[in-house]
Amino acid sequence: MEILLIEDDIQTQEHVASCLDAQGHAVTRAGTGNSGMEYALQHDYAAIIVDRMLPVMDGLSVVKTLRDKGSQTPILILTTMGGIDDRVEGLEAGADDYLVKPFAQSELIARVNALTRRASRLTTRILAGGLEMDLIGRTVTRHGKPVDLQPQEFRLLEYLMRNAGRVVTRAMLLEHVWDLHFDPRTNIVETHMSRLRAKIDRDFGTETIHTVRGAGYIIRAD
Repeated sequence: MEILLIEDDIQTQEHVASCLDAQGHAVTRAGTGNSGMEYALQHDYAAIIVDRMLPVMDGLSVVKTLRDKGSQTPILILTTMGGIDDRVEGLEAGADDYLVKPFAQSELIARVNALTRRASRLTTRILAGGLEMDLIGRTVTRHGKPVDLQPQEFRLLEYLMRNAGRVVTRAMLLEHVWDLHFDPRTNIVETHMSRLRAKIDRDFGTETIHTVRGAGYIIRAD
């Protein structure tokens, strides 16, 4: 697979690239945020690994810009900033995973493999609650009408639709949508859920995602 590495520290760049090369991946390297952005927009990579602290354009700005432009490529942030608030900020920017330096080679490979595996699931279309999701085209329709979603909203809806008919808790969403195995004490779930509901219920008059008081959320199976 082809992977884009955006890292300005030469030693770290060499280490990460050699790890990926050993696994048979082709690695494209960029030393600044803006050059990495250009590569990412010009080519379809299996995954992007980006350092948070970069010259010219920082890593979070790279991630946010790519997501704003509609990129769905899995993104792993590398950083020395390992605080909970730092992790939440990176994930809310649109990253899929967050790895703190220094890291073990085995953990880097495991996380990259998990990201690419997640992005290449065999199921290409999901139907639930009057919604149809195309995982290849990254599109969503409700009764045939297109619904325009941001990347994180798409991932949130995908998880709900994959679990149609079952109650999904806040903890489950944090773990499977944001890859957070702790409670960040923010309203990240509620904020994204509110935006998602507004988009998929607009012009239809009926709710698709139902709140189960004290438990979580559910999409009723068709």
